[in-house]
Amino acid sequence: MSDRSAWRGMTRAELDRAYDNRGAVAGRGACLEGWESRSARFRQERGGALDVGYGPRDRNRIDVFRCGAERAPLLVFIHGGYWQRGSKEAFACLVEGPLALGMDVAMPGYTLGPEATVGEMILEIRAAIGFLRSNGPSLGVAQGRLVVSGWSAGGHLAVMAGGEPGVDAVMAISGIFDLEPCRLGALNDKLLLDSAQVDAVSPARVAQACNGPLVLAYGMDELPELRRQSEDFAPVMRQRGATVRLLPLAGRNHFSIMEELMAPDGALAREALQLAGEGRSGA
Repeated sequence: MSDRSAWRGMTRAELDRAYDNRGAVAGRGACLEGWESRSARFRQERGGALDVGYGPRDRNRIDVFRCGAERAPLLVFIHGGYWQRGSKEAFACLVEGPLALGMDVAMPGYTLGPEATVGEMILEIRAAIGFLRSNGPSLGVAQGRLVVSGWSAGGHLAVMAGGEPGVDAVMAISGIFDLEPCRLGALNDKLLLDSAQVDAVSPARVAQACNGPLVLAYGMDELPELRRQSEDFAPVMRQRGATVRLLPLAGRNHFSIMEELMAPDGALAREALQLAGEGRSGA
């Protein structure tokens, strides 16, 4: 094997750098710490139905935050962390924008690698959505339209849940839709993907449907591979008959793009609300 045959002419070391979002953004540590502390305050001050169980595993818990409006649309937001880091608790502040715009929000947790395979994570997120549609009304949510969104690995999981009954639209933020480069690099130390699993869990490779419109958002200052993932995936989904919008955001990197969801006037917060109005029939 050539030393430049790991992926698209890159060496293994170059491939690892191509997906190293943390290494590519100066100050990302302070950003993540800021999200975590702000999220802790948000969960304490905002309250809500926290840690509602939807499955048997420790992380099969959902945090539900209500905006106060009756039959408000629901945003289901899935955290990122390359399927092996992060938690719903650390990302709670990221949904302040949609809440301010009149959307309820549910944030499901899921089991991380290597304790779970990516395929098992997909099943958990699908189960969380089914739980919300069946049991959300008892919590005062999920009685109207439902938009699934997620950031980074959460963007991948959002798309893989986009064809579930009760989903009306999907917004994937800085997502990864072909996991083959993840299998070939250091990320696979915990994901433990093989070729067959990549084919089964990659939205670009499996005939994955999405109910209603699909928005693929990414920052123009992100790593080229992260931008390419969305840009290459859009025509694949269009060929499958999906309504797809690419949403490139100027001046945003893999982390600062989330400011567009936190702020009520941010592009992602407004896009989520628009999707709630565009989605199909809803519940």
